[in-house]
This record gives sequence, structure tokens and C-alpha cells, in this order.
Amino acid sequence: MAEAKDAVGKPRRRAYRAGRRAEMIAAALLRLKGYRILARDYRAGVGELDIVARRGRLLAVIEVKRRRDMATALAAVTARQQRRITRAAQAFLARHIGLADLDLRFDVIAVLPYRLPRHIKDAWRP
Repeated sequence: MAEAKDAVGKPRRRAYRAGRRAEMIAAALLRLKGYRILARDYRAGVGELDIVARRGRLLAVIEVKRRRDMATALAAVTARQQRRITRAAQAFLARHIGLADLDLRFDVIAVLPYRLPRHIKDAWRP
């Protein structure tokens, strides 16, 4: 019985670790571009934000996708997910009033194997 449970959990743990590595890579890329990371894995009751970063008057909410190719990565950010991320960003701003006057942008960073990560700025607008 324990063997079956472990067999299911192992791929899930591996995917979780790979996703965390992708987020670390994305955060490093953003720092190199001059962004300051304000939050990672921010959880609100309405959704989750992978990375919240600031550069000047810009507040960027970044969704990180680790996939085999760019098309799959972009397709993984569905309209439903965009709505959840938008609601989570609103919850983040409600808790951080001092950031409310900044320009808000939603980005995607695609982390692909054997390639440099790709930063898609202004990937969608709510």
C-alpha cells in the first residue's frame, strides 16, 4: 500500500522541485534586469503569485512556466488562470497599500530546457 502511494507522490515531488528551480532561475533573471523581488510564492485565498517584482514605477506580477517549448508554456497560462492571478494581485495590493500607485503589469517567464529563459512582458491585461 505504501509503495503505491510513494509511486504517485514521486513524480509530483519531482515536478514541484523542477518548478521551484524554474522560479529561482526566473528570479535571478529579473535581478539581472534590475528588478527587485518583493515576493515569491505569494498565496492569497483567491490565487497564487509566483513572483512580484518592482523596477522603478513598475510593479510586475510574473507567472513562471517550465515547459518543453514556448507554445506549451504560453498555452499553460489560461484565461481562467489569468483571472486567478489578477485577483491574487489585487489581494497583494490591498495588503501593500504603498504599491497601489505603481503601474501594474502581468508578465510570463518561460523556462525551457537547454535554452535561456524567455521574459514575455505585458503577456496579458485584465
